[in-house]
Amino acid sequence: MLENQDQFPQTLPVLVETNTFLYPFMISPLIYKVEDENIQVIDYALENNSLVMIVPSKDSFEGKRDKQNIYDSGVVGSIMRKTALPDGRVKILFQGLNKAKILEFIDETLLEAVVDTIEIDQYDELKVNAIVDILKEKLTSLSKNSDVFPHELLKTIDDNYDPNRIVDLVASTIKIKKDKAYKLFSSSSLEDRLLQLIEYIGITIDENRLKREIKTKVHSKIDKVNKEYFLKEQLKQIQKELGTDNQREEEIEEYRKKLTYKKKFLNKEAYKEIKKQIDRLSRMHPDSADASMIQGYLDWVLEIPFGKLSKKKLDIKDVRRELNNDHYSLEKPKERIEEFFAVKELKELRGISDKDNKGTILCFAGPPGVGKTSLANSISHALKRKLIRIALGGLEDVNELRGHRRTYIGAMPGRIVQGLIEAKEMDPVIVLDEIDKVSRSFRGDPTAVLLEILDPEQNTEYRDYYLNFNIDLSKVVFIATANDVGNIPAPLRDRMEFIFLSSYTPQEKYHIAKKYLIPQELKKHGLKPTEFNITKGALEQLISNFTRESGVRGLRRQIAKIQRKVAKDILQFSVEKVNITIKNLHKYLEKEVFSIDEVPKEPQLGVVNGLAWTSVGGDILQIEAIKIRGKGALTLTGKLGDVMKESVKIAHSVVKVLIDEHKLEILPEAVPKTQTEIEEEKEPSLSEVYKRYDLHIHVPEGATPKDGPSAGIAMATAISSILSDKKVRSDVAMTGELTLTGKVLPIGGLKEKLIAAHKAGIKLALIPQKNYDRDLEDIPEEVKSTLTIKPVNSITEVLDITLVWDINLY
Repeated sequence: MLENQDQFPQTLPVLVETNTFLYPFMISPLIYKVEDENIQVIDYALENNSLVMIVPSKDSFEGKRDKQNIYDSGVVGSIMRKTALPDGRVKILFQGLNKAKILEFIDETLLEAVVDTIEIDQYDELKVNAIVDILKEKLTSLSKNSDVFPHELLKTIDDNYDPNRIVDLVASTIKIKKDKAYKLFSSSSLEDRLLQLIEYIGITIDENRLKREIKTKVHSKIDKVNKEYFLKEQLKQIQKELGTDNQREEEIEEYRKKLTYKKKFLNKEAYKEIKKQIDRLSRMHPDSADASMIQGYLDWVLEIPFGKLSKKKLDIKDVRRELNNDHYSLEKPKERIEEFFAVKELKELRGISDKDNKGTILCFAGPPGVGKTSLANSISHALKRKLIRIALGGLEDVNELRGHRRTYIGAMPGRIVQGLIEAKEMDPVIVLDEIDKVSRSFRGDPTAVLLEILDPEQNTEYRDYYLNFNIDLSKVVFIATANDVGNIPAPLRDRMEFIFLSSYTPQEKYHIAKKYLIPQELKKHGLKPTEFNITKGALEQLISNFTRESGVRGLRRQIAKIQRKVAKDILQFSVEKVNITIKNLHKYLEKEVFSIDEVPKEPQLGVVNGLAWTSVGGDILQIEAIKIRGKGALTLTGKLGDVMKESVKIAHSVVKVLIDEHKLEILPEAVPKTQTEIEEEKEPSLSEVYKRYDLHIHVPEGATPKDGPSAGIAMATAISSILSDKKVRSDVAMTGELTLTGKVLPIGGLKEKLIAAHKAGIKLALIPQKNYDRDLEDIPEEVKSTLTIKPVNSITEVLDITLVWDINLY
């Protein structure tokens, strides 16, 4: 007991304890974090008389210093020792001396309060002793049915003659909820305290008896329903003792409410799986590893927006308007997209069921920067649906798409399901970006999962391994993008319809820059339209000499680079407007890095202009040939691929046949004489020309890999030129695959090739007849207006057009 109790009430610092009530007879070690407000109270107490009052916080308000969240009764005692622990926390040794209650707080921080001791009222000693005897009987019964209440404590109670001390001793041993412990602790009536304690002990005895009965029945063959009932009752009692039952029950009840709400949108399999996992969670201890895993699963699966669809009805007019607003040119791709959604709208209007509403999967194919992803963005805006982009480049783990089995640490749903959760609707626009760059490894083949995702016949029942039930993806608008269609596996290609986006012409790039790129970049850089202007000539030079690409991504970067320097000029020199012209363009950009070389004006011997397709657009491929006295050997340089090497060999053989059949005219002066022929004054055979020269074929830019069959007629022309001593017209470019019989076969990438010829100032382009018949309508008018395009069927037609005699050669 406290000495000098006459001094009470008095002002003492107040500590808040989160765990339980302390009692006057206890010497307790208490640990606090350095940042805890209690540390300030401890230091204050130690600086004075070391006296402090400790009060417990109410349930769910642990550690909070608030009048409403702490009890007004506690223990007054002294801090015997304070020690700093290695982990940064502070440990004190507290000795309880007497019970006390708070009369009022000195300040709002609750650091100090006026306290008074709790005194026990006068009582009938005879009656109290009789109640104590009943208490001891209950405690004897409790010790037989419980391992928690030690037998040694019974002897201590028998030796103690202070009923009030007995109540405190028992109350500190058995587990009592805080609100009930507070009533027992703060009561000044000894009889009430004894009766309350007997009631709590009686409840504890009944609970222990029930536990023992349940344990006995677990080993017997009882009815399944009764077994589940008793197990649940046991779990409830355990959770009640641990104080976790309310929060846990609230969480499980919340899961059940969500499941009930989504039930009408779920198939039977999904509902059964989710319900099973909720029931499993309700039977588990909250701290078990499996409980954490199941809780994570339920958090994921109940976030899937089952039944939620976009409220906006499909309208083809909105799609058309959005595509036209966001994209210049691309007429054919836009038309095909409109047709795709027109079919969907027509089916919706005519009430065709979802099971029959199975269309194709669109795949936008083309070089980088031509607008594949932005077309998908426009579709998303027109449909008022969320756009989810899934980058497939380099993806090699099949579980990234399919989801992980829940048994793995860190398991989660696949990207498709995560996309639905992010979109918060079951019909978003999902862009599968760079589908041609999916890899196959020991982790599986992601293309096999993509087959199921993209196949309208299968994606109505798509199974994610993590969910362990099927979901319907048929309402999702899937759009794939690819740079090279040839890299997509054939079964996957079969599921998609390709919309090819080819290179932009310089004129199209000009309009795109004026209408879209420059206004967008002005906004990004904080510039006003009145502060920046670029002339037509400067913009055209920027397109032709500072970028080399099929799309406009590099052009956007160059415009951004100019505008950054313009912003700097406006701030540094206080100019009102910056005008970019051809003369000052080099001030804002580095030197020109790209250009298609202008073709020479005069015919060249053994030099031919080929047309090539590259990943960044078309290009002029100059093919050079020289002859060296030898025995007909063929040397190839320029980092040529296997297919191109074969094209050179085919061209060499075709030219030999043309010479042998006298279809390629050779002058006698072109064939060197042997020593014997000179001595005997014989004329050499014209067919001997290819036997007396070694040929060296070279394609410049030797560090750049080149491959493909479309240089066949250009190779044959170069060889024919060098062997016949005829020059090749420099204003002619050509493309076409050559066969051994001299026929010209069709090629790909015609639009890009002819755009390159247009840029280089070519006057005449030779293309295969089949390409002329089927692809000419795709060529922009600005190209066809300046370039003569002539179809050819055989190599002889090509040579008749391209080879000219050089009268000054001999």
